[in-house]
Amino acid sequence: MRDIVFTRASGWIPNVIREDGELKLMLGAGADANHSPREFTFPIGEAHLAVIREDLGRHLLLWSAVLPLCDAAGTRGLLDEDAAVALLDPVLLAAPADVDALFGRVPWDRGRLIAHGADIELLERGQVCAAMRTATETSDGKRAQEHHANRRRAERGVVLGPLDTALLKYTGQYVHGATIPKRLPDAVDPALLPEVMRVLATAEQACAGMRIGRDPRRGKRATDKRGWSRMETAVDAAVRRAHPDLASDAVRTVSFLMCSEAADRSRNAPLEDDEEATGGPGEDTGKRKTVLSFTDDKGVEKKWRAGSGRTASAEFWDFVGDRSAGDNEVFTIEDEELGEGIQLHFYADTAARVMTVRQGRGGSDPEYRVEYTLIDGMSGYRTLVSAYVRGGWAGLDRHGSWLSDAAELERARRRRDGRPDA
Repeated sequence: MRDIVFTRASGWIPNVIREDGELKLMLGAGADANHSPREFTFPIGEAHLAVIREDLGRHLLLWSAVLPLCDAAGTRGLLDEDAAVALLDPVLLAAPADVDALFGRVPWDRGRLIAHGADIELLERGQVCAAMRTATETSDGKRAQEHHANRRRAERGVVLGPLDTALLKYTGQYVHGATIPKRLPDAVDPALLPEVMRVLATAEQACAGMRIGRDPRRGKRATDKRGWSRMETAVDAAVRRAHPDLASDAVRTVSFLMCSEAADRSRNAPLEDDEEATGGPGEDTGKRKTVLSFTDDKGVEKKWRAGSGRTASAEFWDFVGDRSAGDNEVFTIEDEELGEGIQLHFYADTAARVMTVRQGRGGSDPEYRVEYTLIDGMSGYRTLVSAYVRGGWAGLDRHGSWLSDAAELERARRRRDGRPDA
């Protein structure tokens, strides 16, 4: 038989119950293996109940001191009742100076007290009883999160000014730096909002015209890391130049916002028409492809025909997004009628173009002309595919330093990657 003897407005603050005639403190804390809250109880006396009823601060201090014991119990362990009971008199009945001294020796949950209105400056000075004079039954979790974030920044030696803080709050990253940034003007002090908008205008101007395309090599919605890095570098440099007093955290949140928005635009748009995006006057040599075969390193093939409703480039990169994997990084586009094609080696940032010079006859093997080139990341691959679709073998002439010797290509790779020649 269990009866509730005393409870507060916040359901999470420990309740006092009477169970089988015995007074107990009951609290929910931690979680079990199924992520459901665990419930703990331990016995208390009438004197403890009297203090809990009358003194919110002492009640919260006891909760703060018991929570580490609940954490220690884990997902299925038992609460150390002896340790919990041993906290009752020192926390609830001792003089304030003795309580302060106790909290200098035992673990306690600082965030819980801050969420319930404790004076942060007094807590930092070890005056926990005095800090609880401002305590409230209602909880403000955001206050505790912001304090924890500031402590982490202080450990890194980061000091934020008013504008730094405003920028982090505008992007929603003041509390959680890993949160995807967004635009939250209402989170900023109205007096600082014009300054925030000036910083953002600097960033937007710095990355105007830049884009972060998708990288199908890493999945259908993955974005190009090099494109991200280029935009991040451009925004960082411009913001630091125009606003030299900003902290690094503030500059980083602005560039993160710009890059995230650009990446979202790319992810949510249809696969772009790469022929139109990368082509230009004189690009089309009159050999635009009408039928192509796409294959991967696993032998899977897909046909594309002009008039199918999608461009060859978009269809190919869709194929790559579906099939690319750590053990599937070689993709081919082939014009079987002309006996030519290109092969993309994603694992090495290289490509090859292949042309059939002589068909095999009378049991002899066909003869091929093969030339290789280095590729500069995803943008380089997009340009190469587009050029081949528009102009075939000849359309690739100005899109690479083509080498006929595979050994020479390997030496060029080593130089590019900063590795010594074998």
